[in-house]
Amino acid sequence: MVEALMWGAMVVLNRIYTRTGDDGTTALGTGERRAKNDLRIEAYGTIDEANSAIGLARVATAPDVACARVDAMLLCVQNDLFDLGADLCVPHTAPGETLPLRIVQSQVDRLEREIDTLNAELAPLRSFVLPGGSPAAAALHLARTVTRRAERLLVALADTPGEEVGGPALKYVNRLSDFLFVAARYANQKGKADVLWVPGQNR
Repeated sequence: MVEALMWGAMVVLNRIYTRTGDDGTTALGTGERRAKNDLRIEAYGTIDEANSAIGLARVATAPDVACARVDAMLLCVQNDLFDLGADLCVPHTAPGETLPLRIVQSQVDRLEREIDTLNAELAPLRSFVLPGGSPAAAALHLARTVTRRAERLLVALADTPGEEVGGPALKYVNRLSDFLFVAARYANQKGKADVLWVPGQNR
């Protein structure tokens, strides 16, 4: 019920349970019912998981004055990810129907600008970094890996006969994992507190 209502023009959540999913199915924004383990449901469910991981990261970034810029960017991303969920839960539009909410190129462009802005202030990267450092950085790395998993699901969905995924949606998820990597480094004192990988250190 929550999935079906939250993607409409108006959000109405006056009932949280409806029992309609007790048979293992859920509704797309079109009203079509699909199994809860359907690849499209997995895709936008994992986007929701990434959004939750970003919310957890913001618990650490919001009170940190040094991360104020990153936190504001993360808030925009969280809103974008709801747009992306809305995009994915309405896979097609019939002729004459109102165009559903879609991820657009300007959202991808904004992410690229933010990656460049943050990256310009980072210490040079001389090795791969281990996920960790500050609590904010560790949480952002976790969000990054969930986003990568979401991207893999979107690519698989796009490759499935009869399914559609918009090009901007695929680009957005790809850029998002890059953004989260750069944001994690920024949260680690602009890269100075990164934990570096030392190949073969423990052999």
